[in-house]
Order: sequence, then C-alpha cells, then structure tokens
Amino acid sequence: MRFPSLAELQDRLSAKWTTHPAGVLPMTIAEMDVALAEPVAAALADAIRRSDTGYFGGSQGLGEAFAEFSRDRWGWVVDPNRLKAVTDVGVGAVELLRRLGANRKKVAFSPPVYPPFFDWVREAGGTLAEVPLARDGASWRLDLDALDAAFAGGIAAYILCNPHNPVGRVHRRQELERLVQSARRHGVAIVSDEIHAPLALDPDGFTPLLALDAAADVGYALVSASKGWNLAGLKCAAVVTASSQTAAVVDGFPPDTQWRVGQLGVIGSVAAYRSGAGWLDALIVELRRKRDLLADLIDTELPGVVWDRPEAGYLAWLDCSGVFPQLDARDEFLRAGVALEPGARFGGSAGEFVRLNFATSDDVLEEAVARMSRAVGQRRA
Repeated sequence: MRFPSLAELQDRLSAKWTTHPAGVLPMTIAEMDVALAEPVAAALADAIRRSDTGYFGGSQGLGEAFAEFSRDRWGWVVDPNRLKAVTDVGVGAVELLRRLGANRKKVAFSPPVYPPFFDWVREAGGTLAEVPLARDGASWRLDLDALDAAFAGGIAAYILCNPHNPVGRVHRRQELERLVQSARRHGVAIVSDEIHAPLALDPDGFTPLLALDAAADVGYALVSASKGWNLAGLKCAAVVTASSQTAAVVDGFPPDTQWRVGQLGVIGSVAAYRSGAGWLDALIVELRRKRDLLADLIDTELPGVVWDRPEAGYLAWLDCSGVFPQLDARDEFLRAGVALEPGARFGGSAGEFVRLNFATSDDVLEEAVARMSRAVGQRRA
C-alpha cells in the first residue's frame, strides 16, 4: 500500500491537485492519494494495450462482479440483472428523482450532507426538504422521528447517505429498519447513496439498504467502485434494485444514461470487484491507522477541535468553533496553506465545521495539521 510523496502528487492533473497553488496542501476533494490497486491498474493497462477505449457496450460482467463482491463482503444477495450502469451516482440519483415525482413533491435528505445532494434535487425539478441529522456531543445519527413527520407531510423520496458523508457514520441496521417502515407507511421512496460502503472501517457493521427485505419495493441503491478503489475520474456507477416494481422505474431511464458510462470505468470496476478485495482490506487497515494518527495529532496540536472518528472512509468532520469562534475556519486554515472543505457547503448549521481528507501520506497529513496548529496559534496571539 503506497501513498506517493508530495512531489509525486503535485505532478497529478486531477482537480484536487490543480485547484490550489503549489504551496497549498489540498485536503479537500474526496479522492485518495494512493497508488492504484494492482489488479485494476493491470486491467486498465491491458485495455489500453488493445485500444479498447470505445463506447461501453453493455454489461461486460459488471452486474455479476458486483453481485459476487456484495455477497462476499456484506452477505447481500444482488440479482446481476437488476443492476443498471450509470455515469456516476449523481446521474443515477437525478434520473431516479425525476421518475419518482420530485417535480410534484419535496425530496428530503439529512444535512450536513454531501453538497451535490442539493444540486441533484434541483436538477430533477424538485424542492428541498432538509431534515438535519441529530447531534449528541460529537456524534451524529438519523433523526427518525423528524423524518417520519416529514414523510407524513408529503415527500416523494428521501436520499439516504450511508455511510454518511461528511460525518462518517455507518447507519445501524435497526435505524434503517425504522426508516424503511416509515417510508412504506407514507409511500416514500428511498434512494440510498452507498458509494463509501466499500470503505466501512468495520465491514461487518455496514448494512446495505436492499439487504432488508422490507426495502425491496421502496428502495434503490447507488453503488460504485469509485471511492473504494479511487476510480472517480473513470465514470462508472450503478443503480441496484430488488423488485420488479423498482426495476421498472430504472428501466425507464433514457438510453443515453448507458452510453455515457465510461468504458474504462467499467473495466476498472469489474477488476476491482473481482480481484481487488485483498487490496481493499489492506487499504482499510491503513485508513484505520491514519485515522488514529489524525486523532493523536488533533489531541496534541489542535486540542480545541472537536470531532467523532469516522466509521467509514477517510473524511474527518471537524468542529472548529472552539478555536475560531465567529470566524470562517476554512479561510483561516487556507491562509496557513491548507485547503479544507468549508462546512457551510454541507447545509444545516455547519458553518463552524471543516472537512479534512486524511487519505494521504503521513508526511502530508502531519504537515497539514502543523500548519493548522500554527493558524490557531497566530489567531490567539
């Protein structure tokens, strides 16, 4: 498991490494500073060698590969024929919301949450209904009573984020069961964004929505290898259904949603699902270690920052109200040479938060926190 040096990373052309000047450490966009998994790199290199870079031509084993992975990883039995490839989870979400009546009723979700959720609802012609997560100290959870009340008021669909970006929570099976009961009672569809699921730091703790039998008629899962194996730029995700009723909704997608899927994305995803589990296991061990390293760094260098260790992924949701009261923490840290995602983008009352991506080398992570510590010290001086 190799995390390239800062000099190597600065040669990358992705948005993460080209948005800010070279003197700024980007701890922003949710992609990892890690060398590509060997089975994925080999599959992509082989495709390039044979010039197999045309349009995506159909399944190519994507459904079967994901079904094998989901069964082995979570015990979730997926029908490969009920997986439809889409460009990314955003495209899948928008197409689902359009067909689920977003233009007639509101669409609910729970901030703080991945910022494009707001855009997806608007793109689908819908109206936002924010039902914030409940907070207990540094911990977060679904506010199931508030969600039930919102559903009763007339909601077309609820977009679930599980694991939840940016707080890193893996929603518990009992919570999902209550959510599904409420959705069924009020006729609400659940669109579950599960893009971070392969990165559950305790894989046994993650419950796919459609692993619940009661969710079959109301649920849709958005899945992708893009976060787990760092393939976001290759453009491949999928919508999974578990009943003829929900499959009929997905079958109504425009044909172009398939044509826009990246051929290399499919090839890379199939390789990841079929041959990348060992690499993923090693990555999770490393992410746990980096999470612990970040915890030690915050304790010693940023003692006024409050956070709850994420249960999935590599994103830390930091409450900076104790170190920068009445100030924009993101701007203060940027002046010190560290770019972080501003909490205000995630909705709710999250203006005092920043999101930090710790999937990078230890050297970069340690330097970023040192710069953040200096920013706090300068403000207090």
